[in-house]
Amino acid sequence: MPLIISGVLSILQGITGIARDRLYGVPRQYEYRFDLTTWGWIHLIVGVALVIVGFGVLRTLSWGRSAGMTIAAISLVTQFMFIPYYPLWSISIMTLDLVILWGLARIGVSQNP
Repeated sequence: MPLIISGVLSILQGITGIARDRLYGVPRQYEYRFDLTTWGWIHLIVGVALVIVGFGVLRTLSWGRSAGMTIAAISLVTQFMFIPYYPLWSISIMTLDLVILWGLARIGVSQNP
């Protein structure tokens, strides 16, 4: 379920970047500075992938866990690169992505030492 929540939030972030790219601040000197419409498309694509993989994890499909960890890691990196544009939002989504990674990594791990 957290994958789907992160995906929906990324989709909303992407739509906002595409439709109203003046909402976010634009840093002057930043290595990963793209047009905000480009960032919007990146977040939209990652968000759709998160939602699809989230349903795969919920249905316990064989590829769900590994795909979930992969796309959550990609989301984490893209949010990190987006920090100068909207720091509080990016850090919140990064925290959610870390929880997702931790949870998916713990699936199947025995609780007994």
